[in-house]
Amino acid sequence: MQSPLFSHTEQQSQDRYTVQNPQLLRVALTGHDDVLARKGAMVAYQGLMDFDGEYQNQSQRTARANTGEGLDLMRCSGQGTVYLANLAQYVHVVDVDQDGLTVDSAYVLALDSALHTEVIAVDSQYGISGSGKYQLNISGRGQVALMTSGRPLMLPVTPDRYVNVDADAIVAWSSSLRVQMQAQTHVSNIRRRRGGTGEGWELNFLGQGFALVQPSEVMPPQSAQIGQGVAAQFGVGQHGAHGQNQNNAWN
Repeated sequence: MQSPLFSHTEQQSQDRYTVQNPQLLRVALTGHDDVLARKGAMVAYQGLMDFDGEYQNQSQRTARANTGEGLDLMRCSGQGTVYLANLAQYVHVVDVDQDGLTVDSAYVLALDSALHTEVIAVDSQYGISGSGKYQLNISGRGQVALMTSGRPLMLPVTPDRYVNVDADAIVAWSSSLRVQMQAQTHVSNIRRRRGGTGEGWELNFLGQGFALVQPSEVMPPQSAQIGQGVAAQFGVGQHGAHGQNQNNAWN
């Protein structure tokens, strides 16, 4: 049999994580260190592999119930190669160092099991109940595979160059950055998207680090609620900008 499909063969590498193609991740396991992956993300594997649901402790379950933020993971162990993907989203491998990484959990595909995760809150400058944004802080040393809807933009943040990002487009940022959620509008109009522009909440980053932005302002496919209408696709979670803006998204 002959076909151009045979050009899409496995990319050999000694690295633990290899982006097989822009939308597929190859993870090599040696039997020592497990990998935690998004549930259902395995598309193929080779070798002697085991997949088990990852246990969540009481603190993690409570945080997930209160904030809507958290990870549904499976533990991949054994010796061999596993291939991970999610709805054909673009895959990117990031090294986590002592500065840490803050990310929307909806964009996490896989991470080293040695990394620590914790739900944190980003408060708005207006102090309105429900207008904060919850994110996942990843700390320790290891690697994490992120997903984006389209090819992303990495924006450097320096003390003399702060960055503002649409709250619906941000994927991740350096945990060392100072962050505030804000809306460029007067307080009486805060629950409406900015004027008639369709713009709403944004995150302001200051300090030294980076902010990762995707070319999309709708919820990732894995978070979309079927049958909820177009307006329900916008936002950053039930306790974030989504809850404030979806009813006025088209005003």
